[in-house]
Amino acid sequence: MNRSITTGTGLALFLLVVALPSPRGTSAQTGIVATKHNLSASGPGELKALTETRICVFCHTPHNAQPATPLWNKKIEPLTYITYSSSTMGATPGQPTGPSRLCLSCHDGTVALGAVLQPSGGIDMSVSGGIPSARPSYLGTFLSDDHPVSFSYSDSLPNPELSPTLPPDLLFYGTGTLHCSTCHDPHDNSNKKFLAVDNEFSGLCRKCHVKTGWLGSSHNTSMALWNNMSPNPWPRTGAGTEFHWTTVAQNACENCHATHSAEGPKRLLTCFDADCAPFTEEGTCYACHNGNVASLDVRSQFTKSSRHSVDYAVNVHAPGEDPKLITNHVECADCHNAHGAQNKSTSAPAVSGKTAGVSGVDINGAALSSAVNEYEICFKCHAGSTPLKPLSPGFPIERAVNSVNTRLEFNTLNPSYHPVVSYGKNSDVPSLPSTLAPIEWNLSTSSIIYCTDCHDSDETVTLGGAGPRGPHGSLYSPLLREAYETTDNTAESASNYALCYRCHDRTSILSDISFQRNLTAGRGGHSLHLGPLVNAPCSACHDPHGVVDNGMSGSHTHLINFDITIATTISPNLYPFFTDTGGRSGSCMLVCHGISHSGYSYP
Repeated sequence: MNRSITTGTGLALFLLVVALPSPRGTSAQTGIVATKHNLSASGPGELKALTETRICVFCHTPHNAQPATPLWNKKIEPLTYITYSSSTMGATPGQPTGPSRLCLSCHDGTVALGAVLQPSGGIDMSVSGGIPSARPSYLGTFLSDDHPVSFSYSDSLPNPELSPTLPPDLLFYGTGTLHCSTCHDPHDNSNKKFLAVDNEFSGLCRKCHVKTGWLGSSHNTSMALWNNMSPNPWPRTGAGTEFHWTTVAQNACENCHATHSAEGPKRLLTCFDADCAPFTEEGTCYACHNGNVASLDVRSQFTKSSRHSVDYAVNVHAPGEDPKLITNHVECADCHNAHGAQNKSTSAPAVSGKTAGVSGVDINGAALSSAVNEYEICFKCHAGSTPLKPLSPGFPIERAVNSVNTRLEFNTLNPSYHPVVSYGKNSDVPSLPSTLAPIEWNLSTSSIIYCTDCHDSDETVTLGGAGPRGPHGSLYSPLLREAYETTDNTAESASNYALCYRCHDRTSILSDISFQRNLTAGRGGHSLHLGPLVNAPCSACHDPHGVVDNGMSGSHTHLINFDITIATTISPNLYPFFTDTGGRSGSCMLVCHGISHSGYSYP
């Protein structure tokens, strides 16, 4: 009598489980019939039983189930998984447990799909083993390239970029633990890939991830389309997939990230560029920023002779790294925040929308979590760091006063500097503006400029070119927008000094208005020094960033800091000297091109 009651109760419970709606509101059996989780002979997928007609049996059984898991019809084999880890993740995921371990009993591919507890002989399937490794549903035991599971959500808090509370429409099993079934509903494929929430525009990702600057950013709002030129930027979610998301905005997080089998495990980054075998961080960006989705081709800039060497290191960059201690790498993410970048113009020195939300170092050397001014981003690497690799031949120029710290070169206490950090000190610059400078620049002695007004692509759209703006790559060293010849005996021309003449009017310079000739002695002036009798480059006398005055090497107004391979000393001086005597006048004490300038004065 007792046995019949127990058996009847068990059958009733089984029928109840089958009939119960799934936790998200769809009848489990009704929802699963037309999905690939229907592994019965009637299922729509390629992986299915040869004759078995029951649907639930591949996961569930009312009798003799896996003891540790109620009604589970597969044996959970002891396995060790390599799990996801991250320097920016508060929680430390352990081995998969609970519902996640159940999912992996199929998806790790180690157990045959038909190897169920009941019927005891198993089920004959269209494949003899587990899920084939070539299929996208195969995860294996190497889970470091998959979104972490089986950890407490609260262990990742507080985190300003995570929701402080559990999303109410996702399953956390009353314990706050994130499992596979938090994001996936195995009984319902109405959102594709068995997702619990529609992830178009990253609706599912954003349930938990609240990225600073995301709303209104380019990757959040861009309606840019792929032009169908290889490589495909969206092979998991784009045209031809079950999602068919065709814009940047629709793909959102999945423009760059993959929750499973990511090409770049460290940040779950995608990589579909030709440079992605093996994975590279820049390859993630190249998939769109090669002119096939984004309107301008950034990728090709990095093939030029002078460039930021984003290919130099892999997996070194970390989002939480100290901006004062960046060494041994430069990546796109050092200058761009993919979660906050936007198409917003600003005026120097403020960061533009394209560089918004990036860390930096201020003029005083303090670390900034979000740079306010563009130069602060540059100072992360160009303020005392050892160059990753030698610069182009001839750089840096050996000068009377040498500095490898650009932050100090732009210090406003210096006698002179280009107006990047603040207004320049010289209120008398008759060569401003050049007739070649666009009118909208409105150049004057009260102007402030960007680093990228000089360090830019030779194809920059700023000057009417077809290339992107910014210091990605250039034909002109060191990563300059236009030609800036520094070799001695270079003939003066508008093209050889195009960079200087873009702002400083060539006619004014060669008319000796600022550097006046000594007509009595027949010497001096820009026209003589630049002209065919001398052919001295601009860089022979001028140091373009600024000069850190050592107090022993003369005046350093007007960016005077001699190239000592061209201008040498007169004994007993230790340095080639310039003395500023005010009012566009001064004197030199040096040897240049074999001519002793012993107290030469100008005008």
